[in-house]
Amino acid sequence: MSRNIEGIGWQAESSLGAIAAGGAGAVDAGMQILEAGGNAADAAAATLFALQVTDHVACCIGGEVPLLIYDAGRREVKSLSGMGRSPLSPTAIDWYMANGIPGPGDMKMAPVPSVVGLCITTMQRYGTLSLEQIVTPTLAILDIGTREWEPKLAHTLRRMVEEESLTDDSREQKLQAACDRFYGRNPRCSDIGEELEAEFIRHGSFLRLADLQAHRTRVENPVVADYRGYTVCKCDTWTQGPALLQALRLLEGFDVQSVGHLSADYVHLAVEALKLAFADRDRYYGDPEFAEVPLASLLCDAYTELRRPLIDMETASTEARPGDPHAMQAVVSDGVFRPGGPGTTTCVVADRWGNVVAATPSANVDTHRMDGGQAGVTYGNRLRSLNTTPGHPNCIEPGKRPRITLT
Repeated sequence: MSRNIEGIGWQAESSLGAIAAGGAGAVDAGMQILEAGGNAADAAAATLFALQVTDHVACCIGGEVPLLIYDAGRREVKSLSGMGRSPLSPTAIDWYMANGIPGPGDMKMAPVPSVVGLCITTMQRYGTLSLEQIVTPTLAILDIGTREWEPKLAHTLRRMVEEESLTDDSREQKLQAACDRFYGRNPRCSDIGEELEAEFIRHGSFLRLADLQAHRTRVENPVVADYRGYTVCKCDTWTQGPALLQALRLLEGFDVQSVGHLSADYVHLAVEALKLAFADRDRYYGDPEFAEVPLASLLCDAYTELRRPLIDMETASTEARPGDPHAMQAVVSDGVFRPGGPGTTTCVVADRWGNVVAATPSANVDTHRMDGGQAGVTYGNRLRSLNTTPGHPNCIEPGKRPRITLT
């Protein structure tokens, strides 16, 4: 049975493993999978599917999930890119560049839905169970739900399970058939993808079936930094994960332990280091498939040592101060802080075999449009994490991942 953690989430543990997540029902879903013999990847997929229901608004099926997984057998960490992309159409990008990326209520702000692809790719590469087993706890939650989109999403998941059962092949290929039905790539039946396209067209989105069909979950090497003897891994610069590595590198030059955990000086140090790292994030980060991000220089000793003296223990900075890792300058110009809105939840799973998954489901769900269309899929506004500044590493381009404020 899951239990609340000081009002911030839920957790459960047993001899089979441990799970922490935003919603109690999602934690219970993951624990059911561990009890059925599943591993951390299986349990994470079940937890993530359930979170789209229990934590809806913080996340949704049309949202995103950056994920890190430690494979105990291979002794390696991988990053899975559960992030949808901007429309492939150059005409769409021209429209965004001319008009900007719209706000809530306009479906042009939504990327390709990525959660289904992320969960199934995780299951294919690291899991052991079937899609039917994984989504059964989520279906139990949906079947008693009262929101308009819940029975429609349940029907979508059941159609994917049906596709899995109709495929006479390996477990991995059965999962792929189910995934392809969702993304409109299945030669036997692509009804879900077609329903999603109809919803795009109905609400003026530039996304089309071709965008769904092109979507794949990338499996990448993480960005890595050492901190006081620990190896810390984050997703690449399509997230803000490396900024936290930059902040840790800055903090290495301070005796953090001596100031006292959560003391005023402790919090001040952490916040000031994050301000410097986030200023670099806003100036240099973007989808590494499109942008040349000077990540090695941003994390190197020389640049870190240049930036560290900018932390003043007597003053809290009110400026965004990016540096220049190319010219090795501590500060180049003032930037602009752009605070984001609320949202996001979490999913952390460890199993008895030593495998660990850490994922961050999010979306900033568009509360103006909550019916979910025929497929029961609701969307967020993550294309708003891109910008329309020509030449900026995070400027919108066809098929580009937004640089999200998740890690």
